[in-house]
Parts: sequence; C-alpha cells; structure tokens
Amino acid sequence: MNNDLAFATATELLDGYRDGAISPVEATKAALAQIEKYNGALNAFVLVDEDYALARARESETRWRAGTPIGLIDGIPTTIKDILLTEGWPTLRGSLSVDAAGPWNDDAPCTARLKEQGAVIIGKTTTPEFGWKGVTDSPRTGITRNPWNKNTTPGGSSGGASAACAAGMGVFHVGTDGGGSIRIPSSFTGIFGIKASYGRVPAWPLSPFGTVAHVGPMTRTVRDSAIMLQVMSRPDVRDWTSLPPTDTDYLAGLSASIRGKKIAYSPALGYASVHPEVAAAVKSAVLLFEDLGAIVEEVDPGFENPLPIFNTLWWSGAAFALRNLSDKQLDELDPGLRTVVEEGAKITLTDYLEANQARGDLGIKMRKFHETYDLLVTPALCIPAFEAGKLAPDDLAAVGAWVDWTPFSYPFNLTQQPACSINCGFSSEGLPIGLQIVGPMQDDLSVLNAAFAFEQVSPVAGARPELEKLL
Repeated sequence: MNNDLAFATATELLDGYRDGAISPVEATKAALAQIEKYNGALNAFVLVDEDYALARARESETRWRAGTPIGLIDGIPTTIKDILLTEGWPTLRGSLSVDAAGPWNDDAPCTARLKEQGAVIIGKTTTPEFGWKGVTDSPRTGITRNPWNKNTTPGGSSGGASAACAAGMGVFHVGTDGGGSIRIPSSFTGIFGIKASYGRVPAWPLSPFGTVAHVGPMTRTVRDSAIMLQVMSRPDVRDWTSLPPTDTDYLAGLSASIRGKKIAYSPALGYASVHPEVAAAVKSAVLLFEDLGAIVEEVDPGFENPLPIFNTLWWSGAAFALRNLSDKQLDELDPGLRTVVEEGAKITLTDYLEANQARGDLGIKMRKFHETYDLLVTPALCIPAFEAGKLAPDDLAAVGAWVDWTPFSYPFNLTQQPACSINCGFSSEGLPIGLQIVGPMQDDLSVLNAAFAFEQVSPVAGARPELEKLL
C-alpha cells in the first residue's frame, strides 16, 4: 500500500474520492498497513478492528461512487482515544479496574458526530490510566512510544493518538485535554492539536476531573483539525455544560492572514524554566508571526504559577472518580495515580472552594488580558521528549510530577480558553518542539487562523519521522 496515501490530508482524500482517483477502501487499507507495520514498535492502539473499518470504508466507497456522500468527512480513517465511548467496543481507560465485558451501548458525542458524517473508525488509541498524566503508559496497555525516537515518550495523555497521527495510522485522531493532554503529545510528536474552548465539543459522560477537561482534534495539518472541529462541535443534548451552537464555519473561515493582530509573546509565563533549545526554537518561530504582519510584544500575562489551584481540582477529581474501587483494584492502579487519589482524599471542601475562587480570578485576568492582545504565544512545553516509561526526565526525578515540565498547558485548562500546539522546530537530537497559541475564550477560529498562517511559512511544516528506524 502506498505510504504517501497514509500521509494524505483529509482534503486530499476527499478530493480524490470526489473525482474517483482514490477510494475510501484504499485510504483505510493504507492506514491499517501502517498500523500492521509500525504499531508493534509504538503501541499506539489498544484496539484495531480491521473488519469493521473495511466494512465502513466499502460503504463509503459505494456512496462516493453514487455521488451521495453522507457528510463532510465520509471515508476518512479516524481513531478514538480509549477514554471516550464507542458503541460495541470496550472503553478500558488504560485500567485493569474496568470490566471489558461492558456493556458498551453508547457513543460519546464526538464519536457519534464523526460517525454521522461518515468517518471510518479504525480503532482506539492508548491512554495512561484514566488519562491522569502527561505520558502514556498504563498497567493495562504498557508503554506507548514516540515515532521520532521509540526510546522516548510521545507524551500524554493522548499519546496513542499522537503516535498514531505522526506515523500515518489514520488521518483524524480524537484526544482529550484536562491539563495539556492534547497539546503535550502534539508537541512531543510534531503534529497539530487543539483544545477548543471548554464546551465547544460536547462531552458525555462529563469528566470526573471537572470543567478543566476538553475534547479536541489531533491531526497532521491545521486544516484537517478545522474540518474535525466543524463536525465535533455539533450539539449533543447529553452535555448540559456545552456551549450554544455557533454559526462559525471553521473550514470556510480558515485564513492565513493575521496582519495587524496583536500577539503577546511570553517565553516563560513569568515563572517557568525552559530548555535552551526549546526557548530558541520558539523565539525563532515568533519572528515568523512578525513577518506575517502581526504586532508582537514580549509580555507575560501577569499571573503566578497556578499549579496549587490545578492540583487541588485535579487531585480531588481523581479521588472522586475512583472512590468506589476495591482494595484489590486500588492495588492494581498505576502507583502514581494511587498517590494522587490518596492526596486528593485529603482535600477539604474549603480547599476545593478556595481553589475554584482562585480559578475564577485567573479566568478574569486572562479575559482582561485579551482585551489588549488578540493572542498569546508561548512554548508548548519546557522540554523535548524524554525517556519512555518515565513520569519525568531524570533531572526532575526527585520531584517526579508530570506537571513540573508542563507549566504552559494547565493554566489554560483552568481558564477554559482555546489553545493549540504546532511544531516549530527540532532539538539537537531531532525531537519536535511545540509552539502554543492561546486565544480568548470562545474564539477558536483565531487560534486556528494563527496556526494556519504559521504553518504556511514554517520551514518544518509537514515534517515526518523516519519510521523505518523503528523497525
């Protein structure tokens, strides 16, 4: 099967389906061939259903030949993170505590919307246990690895999605982001991922971690994420926290012009310690925004590290989510997650309410900040990818927490703003470096436009890993 077909964009595939040059069956077989060849090295999937995928692809092929595609993405190979429900398939959440027998009778809203528009779901991608950390390994599925260097992590918690995306194992990949879980793996694997405004993509069941948890697209190009968001943002009555439907057309509205936009560039948010190679790559990337006609000012948004707020909300959510596990199930948990659960159980109602109040203050501060600046640009992460199977690099082992190397991501879960990661360069070891673009609440299109504009002029746009090195 043609390797290039596995790396075709959704736009290219849809154009090919329309004129008959490509069929959905060919595209699906190309994705499945990549899985067969490379997933043994990467461990990106917890489930692949080849028979189901090919059956859906043949149905799509029939529709295209008749000139009657059922939706915007008919025939596009797609994966779902194994945190999100898929009817008929187990959703194991990386945990031995989940009974694979089910029943599994429901689709999550994003799964349902993608299926309605003709997506060919090929399988489910790996996650750390209950999506709790910024790398992807779990007691249930083992260690997931980075296509750029299989000795390193692809990040997490949507690490299976990012590894699959970078390796051509599908075109559309659905991730979740409760503290950076789309942007972290997108940065480590050199793909594009966006955490849209909270509620833009409906979710059900709602995350026990609360209103920091978002659902979003992960793709190899910005345009493909715009197409995905157009579909995934359609309403679902099961999410009472979702935003009202919008008339915004993310695909038609995509523009490479950001001339005159005011961009705040914050190299460290005022408190982070950033690897020199990351800092240099991001600084160079910022110059491209100036070349595109944006007005860039180096300025911090002016808040202290909100990690105590995040930890209070996140840990208490973990304790609540797993409160009914038996002693045996607790013993089988990822040891790091069990520690979080134990710490979360100590959090008082007063602690929780104080954290929520502080979170509100942070959200107000950022809304005021965006009265002056259209966008905020930062590094996506402090560091390039590190050794797979570890929670943190060796020099942070004494601290041992994934949040210590992700200080740019969780603040914008607290504020619920749209934020993305796009590849902006490589480390001396050839590992991708991500640039984060943050927009005002509910202005997802401005984030997509800035990323799209950057993608058009970036010298690293479209870079692929040398997958043969995995074998």
